[in-house]
Amino acid sequence: MSGLAGAERGGLLGAQEQDLAALAGRDRLRRLSPRTGVDFASNDYLGLAESGVLAQAAREALDRGVAVGSGGSRLLRGNHQDHEALEEEAARFFGSESALFLPTGYTANSALLATMPQRGDHIFADELIHASCHEGLRLTRAGHTLVAHGDAEAFDQAITAWRNQGGAEATGGRAWIAVESLYSMDGDIAPLSALLAVAERHDALLVVDEAHATGILGPGGRGLVAALPSRERIITLHTLGKALGCEGALLAGPRVMRDFLVNRARGFIFSTAPSPLNAAIGRASLKLCEQAEDLRADLRARIAQAEALLAPLGAQTHGTPIMPLILGTDKRAMAVANRLQQAGFDVRGIRPPTVPEGTARLRIVITRNAAPAQIEALAQALKEALA
Repeated sequence: MSGLAGAERGGLLGAQEQDLAALAGRDRLRRLSPRTGVDFASNDYLGLAESGVLAQAAREALDRGVAVGSGGSRLLRGNHQDHEALEEEAARFFGSESALFLPTGYTANSALLATMPQRGDHIFADELIHASCHEGLRLTRAGHTLVAHGDAEAFDQAITAWRNQGGAEATGGRAWIAVESLYSMDGDIAPLSALLAVAERHDALLVVDEAHATGILGPGGRGLVAALPSRERIITLHTLGKALGCEGALLAGPRVMRDFLVNRARGFIFSTAPSPLNAAIGRASLKLCEQAEDLRADLRARIAQAEALLAPLGAQTHGTPIMPLILGTDKRAMAVANRLQQAGFDVRGIRPPTVPEGTARLRIVITRNAAPAQIEALAQALKEALA
C-alpha cells in the first residue's frame, strides 16, 4: 500500500516535488541568490562584517596559533581557551554572572527554551518571537502560550489566568516570559521595563533575545536589557553575527544557567564546538563594540535620514534600522523587491510563514554599508516601484 501511495505522488521524492510546486504557485518558493546591489538587506548594522579591524584580529589570532577548527564538542577535546576567554569577557561586558558560547543564535535560543524550563513550568512567549524560539517551544517539557505582540498587560493576564487555573500550585512550576528586545521583522521595541515588572510580580524568569539590539542599542551597545534596574531574573541572548560582524551567539545569565546547559542542553552537548578562531574574532568585536559610539552615532544619523524619506512611502519606523513596508500579498511584495533589485538595491521580500498571513513585506534595513546618497536613491527607486 505504501508503495502505491508513493507511486501516486510521482516517485521517491514526489511529495517533496509537489510541495515545492505548491510553494512556487503561491509565490513562496525560496531560492538562494548572490549578493548584488547596495546592502539594504543584511543585519551588518555597523558595517563590521568586512571591516579591516576584524580581519586584522583574525590574522593576529592565526599568528598566535589559534586553531581554525575545534575538532570536537566542547565536552570532548573541542573546548579552547579562546572559547572560555570570550565567555568571561562577554559576562563582564553584558553584566551577567556567566555566559555560554554557541555556534548560532538559532542553536542558542532553541537549546535555552528546550532545556531550562522544567516540566510543570510554563513559557509565555511573544507571538512574533524568532523561529528559533518556536523551535525551543516545540521541544520543551514545559507548557507554553503565545501572547499578543508587545503587550505587557496581555502577559500579565495570561500568567494570572495560568495561576488561577492552578498552573503553579498544581505543578510547583514557574512562569517564563520570552521576548525579543528589537523585533527582526517589525523593527519595534519590546516594553522591557513593563515586562520586568510583570516578571517580578509573578516571580517569573524573563528571557530576552537581544540578537538585533546587541551592538547598536543600550549603553555601550550592550543591548536594551543593560538599562534595566535589575538583572537577577533575566537571561539574554546576544548574537555575534549581526551588528558585531562575526559569527556565533552568547547566552548571558546566572552561573546555574551555564552549568545546567553544559550538562543538559543537547544542542550544546552534541554539537561540534564553534571555531576557536571565531571566538578570538568575537573577543575583538566585543572590545570594538565598547568603543564604537561614533559608529552608532553615524548609524543613527542614517536611520533618521531613511525614516524621513521612507515613512511617507508607507514604511513603518521605530527609530531602529529595520523598516518594514507591508504590501499584503506575496506576489506584490516579491514584485516590488525584484524591481528594486533590478535598480541596484538589495531589498528582500519577506513572506509567510516568516511573517503573519496577509503581511508580506519589504524588510528594508539601514546599515553603514549604505551611504546617505544611496539611501536617498533607494527612496526614489521605491517611490517609482510602488507607482
